[in-house]
Amino acid sequence: MFDADVSIATERLTLRPFGPQDTARIRSIVRSGARFLPPGAPAKPSGADQWLSSGVHELRRSGQGLHLAMTDAEGLIVGAISLFKTSWSAGTTEVGYGVHPLYRGRGFATEAVRGLVSWVFEFTRLRRIDLTANLDNLASLRVALKAGFTWEGMLRDAVLDEEGTHDLVVFGLLREDSRRPSVALPRTELRTQRLLLRAPSLADAPDLAATAADPLTQARTGVPRDYTQEHARAFIDVSERMRMRGAGIGWTVQELETGRFAANVDLRDLDWTNRTAEVGYMTAPWARGKGYAGEAVVAIARWLFERHGFCRLQLRAAVTNAASQRVAEKAGFVREGIARSSLGGEDLIVYSLIPSDLA
Repeated sequence: MFDADVSIATERLTLRPFGPQDTARIRSIVRSGARFLPPGAPAKPSGADQWLSSGVHELRRSGQGLHLAMTDAEGLIVGAISLFKTSWSAGTTEVGYGVHPLYRGRGFATEAVRGLVSWVFEFTRLRRIDLTANLDNLASLRVALKAGFTWEGMLRDAVLDEEGTHDLVVFGLLREDSRRPSVALPRTELRTQRLLLRAPSLADAPDLAATAADPLTQARTGVPRDYTQEHARAFIDVSERMRMRGAGIGWTVQELETGRFAANVDLRDLDWTNRTAEVGYMTAPWARGKGYAGEAVVAIARWLFERHGFCRLQLRAAVTNAASQRVAEKAGFVREGIARSSLGGEDLIVYSLIPSDLA
């Protein structure tokens, strides 16, 4: 059973049981229509008293979990966090949370999850905590990964709401994982003499779509043949999820002088054990011939080697793609050989770059 008087202090929050002292705040929240309270919360302000005196505590009394209020330094309820589906025999539970719309974007959810997770592993015998989040809810995916959870898999069309069906990502955290550092590469802006490398945004979709739909790009890459802005938006979302999983990271490259989109560059196939990765890029038709791709790749390679201890960056270019080969060679990559029938049956030249190549 969970303690009735649990109180967990984090840097900015206190996680504590809901109580009669919260009546006015709960009535105000319900009246405003803000949706973040635990399941079973009153639909009308008049139901606040009964919910706070009994309803919100039923989960704890059943032994299957508990609901806690997130309160800030002034004692104001800014969110809620819960444990549920607890199996004491199996040693497992699940965590869920919600933050008041006016207080989102401040890291409260991540801080609360970390605090509750630490308390669970220190004061209970539970060994595993589950967390699920919609695949299209990037904010919630970030919370899970920042809190140390491992992305374990995806349940397709597992959630149905007024917006339709959603894929559900399943995360897990084991007791022995709780002190493991995150392996995701951090979002970082990089600058060169001519370029700004920044996180891709949905505003890039038109330029990214125009680049991918260009005949030369279509001929030299494996992008969809009917590439549209919808494809571009999906790619941007997938790129961020890839970063959060520690599998890669992408940048939009823009001209410093004009601010115009120039290229997309991404790292993929990150091997954290051997500290290796592969780089790929697409240059906008209006930015070709200026050396932007090579300039961006070198900046990324230096960052990857010097800041994150990677020891090898691979680049592959089609044997018929002389322009991409020039990018690799001007950036200092060393040609190693040919990987036969690697892209749609086409041979690819394999290049590599290691830290000493940039000395």
